[in-house]
Amino acid sequence: MRQVTDQATDPRPGEELPRDRLQAYLGDVMPEWGEIEAITQFPGGASNLTYLICASGGEFILRRPPFGSKAVSAHDMGREYRVMNRLRHVYPYCPEPLAFCDDLSVLGEPFYLMRRLEGVILRRDLPPGMSLSEKQAETLCRRLIDTHLELHRIDFHSAGLADLGRPDGYVRRQVEGWSGRYRAARTDDVPDNEAIMDWLISHMPSETNRGAIIHNDFKFDNVVLRPSDLGIIGVLDWEMATLGDPLMDLGCSLAYWVEADDPAPVQKLRMLPTHLPGMMTRRQILEHYVEAGGAAPDDFRFYAAFGLFRLAVIVQQIYFRYVGGQTRDPRFADFGGLCSLLSSTAKSVVSGQRTV
Repeated sequence: MRQVTDQATDPRPGEELPRDRLQAYLGDVMPEWGEIEAITQFPGGASNLTYLICASGGEFILRRPPFGSKAVSAHDMGREYRVMNRLRHVYPYCPEPLAFCDDLSVLGEPFYLMRRLEGVILRRDLPPGMSLSEKQAETLCRRLIDTHLELHRIDFHSAGLADLGRPDGYVRRQVEGWSGRYRAARTDDVPDNEAIMDWLISHMPSETNRGAIIHNDFKFDNVVLRPSDLGIIGVLDWEMATLGDPLMDLGCSLAYWVEADDPAPVQKLRMLPTHLPGMMTRRQILEHYVEAGGAAPDDFRFYAAFGLFRLAVIVQQIYFRYVGGQTRDPRFADFGGLCSLLSSTAKSVVSGQRTV
């Protein structure tokens, strides 16, 4: 079996970076990296953009907000950089940040640089030349859950991360916040989702004291796998990390988990290879998380419904930007339909047809 490390390609049209200005910045802050030889872009992701910078002194990663974005608070590069800079000392999977730039004369937006973790990243389909046995798929699922739980177990007080967020009232703020974002980004061709939002408000779990560091986008295409044995060597994309309810984090992760026997409409939502033989089901993932020491829910339906609704909002926000001409990325043309599918799947949880 041949595993293929994640490959960057030519930047998408309109998303190129100005090499001369970036080189001048690099010469000032990291002269040891030498001359830039190539700038390529990783194809995944629908929010912040990720580039591979190949220089004479090595390779590193550049992260910047999407082009056309005006909501700086939604793409806070400075916060993501600071979170990583502190978290990497207590969570070995966090990449090493190298520099942060808020000088808009360089790229027109704040950005940061981090050391590259070279490995395998699983997206919708396995990389060419790669295969997984059923045993490997199951082992990979367990590693993913255990690495997620390891984050939730960090004592954020002793780690000096108590100011990362406010665990008290987190669930209510999330439900109300994402409901407001959906209403603000709704277009005429997607459902109003008022019934889902009302259900979430009326079914919120009572406040608990189980605050934890949560990633808010923990999934296969945000972890880096070692090519030799598919062990997890890195966790990427910390822009939404905060302190909150770990079950909310798990619910958001499972919103991406499409099983092989899910109905045909749900199959259209698949963004990851979670349908392959040997991959654990959503129910099995929840059970393993609890058995390994994670928080046990009284009823997981709320977290499942919230995760799906939140993902629908994220998709709709991107579609709203596309409809408004703020992005020309053709991948986003069908995101209105994707939002509608996610909404109907959330409704199936609300109605009791699906529990996880």
